[in-house]
Amino acid sequence: MKRFPIFLLCLALLFCVTVTRAAQPPLRIVASFYPMYVITLNVVGDVPNVQVTCLTEPVTGCLHDYSLTPGNLKTLAGTDIFVANGAGMENFLAKALLQSPRLKIIEAGKKFPLIDNGNPHIWVSVSGAIAETRAVAAGLAEVDPLHAVEYKANGEAYVLKLEALRQKMHAALDGLKDRDIITFHEAFPYFASEFKLNIAAVIEREPGSEPSAGELADTIKTIRKHHVRALFAEPQYPAKSAEVIHRETGIPVGILDPAVTGPRDPAQARDSYIKAMEANLKVLAGALKK
Repeated sequence: MKRFPIFLLCLALLFCVTVTRAAQPPLRIVASFYPMYVITLNVVGDVPNVQVTCLTEPVTGCLHDYSLTPGNLKTLAGTDIFVANGAGMENFLAKALLQSPRLKIIEAGKKFPLIDNGNPHIWVSVSGAIAETRAVAAGLAEVDPLHAVEYKANGEAYVLKLEALRQKMHAALDGLKDRDIITFHEAFPYFASEFKLNIAAVIEREPGSEPSAGELADTIKTIRKHHVRALFAEPQYPAKSAEVIHRETGIPVGILDPAVTGPRDPAQARDSYIKAMEANLKVLAGALKK
């Protein structure tokens, strides 16, 4: 009989803990755009009472010249942590800080060595995605120390998957003789550097800024001079310029995905980067082996 009051006491304590947890507002994390959303989802995993959302629509693509909307500002006002790529990708960060001075910002690419005068497309390289995953895990662990162990463990679990992907891609691409490619915009320098590919020309430096007739002529001249056999557009943008080059040279247009768009549903989004890179591998290997 003496044990019964102890049981009731334990039950009451458990109830109090449960109610306290339920009463706590969730930790709200907002990622700037799709690649950061995918990385953050993997780092957070199943950590309780944490919400992860994407500031921009999953169809937005890279944030070149993106301007914050009133809805974005409202979202940021209710956010605890903002995960950004950094390196100049989110030029609206200063405005976000002015509107939400208490907002904690994690810049995933802050310590990553940049190339090509500060190209921000770090995540397109698998090694870049690994570095950014670890940076996000470390940043969340610092801001939310209660779940630091989980963030770091989840981050390393995702890193293991990315390392296996990188090894698979090296195995398929390292032995190829032809290494010259033409890309749609400047999203692939880190990717090319990692897999020792040579970007012979870039069709559109910025998406939407169509090349002049002279620039197209120079690209066609480069293709003919160096016998380039791999021309790639991106699924997020119209391939009009690439099609012009195809008609003039006969080179088929392939698709390389910088992994900037995908499903919003977390269960599907978590693996979307790896799936995009596996598709890129298949397309690249097919184009360069011919």
